[in-house]
Amino acid sequence: MTAPASARARPAERRRRAPLSVRALTGLRFLALLIGALAALIPFYYMIVGALQETRDTTLFGLLPLPNNLTLNNFLEVNASIDLLRSLLNSLIFTAGVMACTLVFGLLVGYALAALSFRGRGVVFGLVLLVQAIPFQLLMIPLYVMAVRYLNLADNFLGMILPFAINSVAVLIFRQYFLQIPRDVFDAARIDGASEFRILVSIAVPLVRPAILTAMLVTFIGPWNEFLWPFLVTKEAAMQPLAVSLANFSQSNGTFVDNPMGAVLAGACVLAIPVVVLFLLFQRHFTSANLGSAIKG
Repeated sequence: MTAPASARARPAERRRRAPLSVRALTGLRFLALLIGALAALIPFYYMIVGALQETRDTTLFGLLPLPNNLTLNNFLEVNASIDLLRSLLNSLIFTAGVMACTLVFGLLVGYALAALSFRGRGVVFGLVLLVQAIPFQLLMIPLYVMAVRYLNLADNFLGMILPFAINSVAVLIFRQYFLQIPRDVFDAARIDGASEFRILVSIAVPLVRPAILTAMLVTFIGPWNEFLWPFLVTKEAAMQPLAVSLANFSQSNGTFVDNPMGAVLAGACVLAIPVVVLFLLFQRHFTSANLGSAIKG
């Protein structure tokens, strides 16, 4: 029995309508992402506009970059008070030390947990997960007593770096990437007589470059913006990173400048610039590695 013509036309009509609904759904998703992106960028926009304001404007018009209220004097005033170059250098040394320790220890531990079989591997992995559940603030007092009272590492870069030397997040990132590498790659290298360190350096590390870039960016953001721990272990202004110097500037020298809030925001802009530049340089490298390319066939 032949179906009526109207019934046969309904599927065709639905097929014609489907692209319109798909386009509408895509448009709504794009609109939602656009609104979210603008909401995330508003604090950065306000920071830049506030850093360039000659006179602070707390009204809605303060969000507009009015030409008659723009100046670079805030950057000059904050630089004259805290020596931006020296503070930036301290932040760079602190961050570079943490990143180097994170990459070295993270790669070693992540490779051991992923590619080696040894007694207690599950216990070690459980401890790595346990560290994730313990907030750093809970350990800050005993770490301070150990670093400052017993090891005498106050006003020392080593005292700032050591508590962040091993990053459990980086260990987990490296472990997950190493698990994606076919074990045949490691077995073939062992049959050829390669040591585990040679396998890690020559085979495993080149295959997990996206993980290394991800760990570098995540690790860089943490110590670069870290305030509380450097504030506790550094009392000399010449040793303080930029985040601590800005906090001390707002408490002591802020009343001696024309626009204290503008000067603080100018320092915050300087603090944010390296993070933005690093992300723009490496964001195109955040792609999945072709881990299966090491296997023939």
